[in-house]
Amino acid sequence: MPSFDHAAACDSAVKILQELVHFPSVNPGLVPGASGETEIAEYICELMRAWGLEVIKSEAAPGRYNAIGLLRGTGGGRTLLFNGHTDTVGVEGMAAPFSGEMRNGKLYGRGAFDMKGSLAATLAAAQALVQSPRRLRGDVIFTFVADEEYTSRGTESIVADIRGGRLPRPDAAINTEPTGLQLGVSHKGFAWIEIETSGKAAHGSRPDLGVDAIVHMGHVLVEIERWQERLSQGRRHPRLGAGSVHASLIHGGRELSSYPDHCRLHVERRTAPPETEQDVADEARQMLEELKRKVPGFQAASRITFARNAWQADLKSEIVKALSRSVQNVLGRAPEMTGFPFWMDTALLGDAGIPSVVFGPAGEGAHAVVEWVDVDSLGVCARIYADVIERFCG
Repeated sequence: MPSFDHAAACDSAVKILQELVHFPSVNPGLVPGASGETEIAEYICELMRAWGLEVIKSEAAPGRYNAIGLLRGTGGGRTLLFNGHTDTVGVEGMAAPFSGEMRNGKLYGRGAFDMKGSLAATLAAAQALVQSPRRLRGDVIFTFVADEEYTSRGTESIVADIRGGRLPRPDAAINTEPTGLQLGVSHKGFAWIEIETSGKAAHGSRPDLGVDAIVHMGHVLVEIERWQERLSQGRRHPRLGAGSVHASLIHGGRELSSYPDHCRLHVERRTAPPETEQDVADEARQMLEELKRKVPGFQAASRITFARNAWQADLKSEIVKALSRSVQNVLGRAPEMTGFPFWMDTALLGDAGIPSVVFGPAGEGAHAVVEWVDVDSLGVCARIYADVIERFCG
């Protein structure tokens, strides 16, 4: 983009980011009574409306709003979707969580890195494109979504709108989670498993009558340790390594003088492509079936209570190629490709059949008491976002 004014875009991104950080948008699913995303969604909608974008403020869940902007093309080009979340985790322990203070090239505050910085860069790119005399052929959809930090109802709502025809079907998507200016091409998924062992309640003085469900759960815990050993020694994803499993929460029994007739264990299994929710369900079931064969009187059942798929980009997809060229064009070097051990909304887009990639600014402190984003990387991101839009959408 020869006409792109990097300094102006960086300045715009910084000003927008400071405003975004000033808005408390802590996810109420994580912190009951927290403010949520309503005010920040309205602010983003007002910005996009002032620039001439078609704007939709969509309720993803009661009182939880997505801000959506449509930059319509002249026709005949491909459609590109940008996705990022407006909600943050809590602010306990932070000295000035909503200050937006700048020091030594860093902008501080809750969400500055995760991920209001990339939202500001996206908005700065949108502003630059609107002000450019060049018209795109394809459409651009900007989605600033609620609830990523908890149950991802915001992006689920976007996918539902696409499937229902309320939004244009994108040919590709960029999730703008912070990546340190690297291309994110994979991330892990997870499944939460509930395992319940069954015993027989009896007075503590009657071992002849009681069956201890907590002791039986002990066998499960030993097997989970072996499960983890098998995973660590098994198949490894080239960027993400092996999957993992751990026991998270355990509850059981009724009182001190009774044999417990139930014990419930909650387990988390982190998955790497191509592992699926069904793979995890099968692993848990096979573990319990083996224990039933080995342990007299053992009774247990398992079920998946919640799962999110792992994700892997198609490295030959047009969006990966286009974004790689844009990074090369702006930074003068080929981008590094990386994977992430945590889950992102990208998997929801991938599950919907939308070729996707992750790219965002540099910084540190996601979910930490000190959080900051590198200011210069905001301008770089804005320039790369604008470049890839022109490159992909024509």
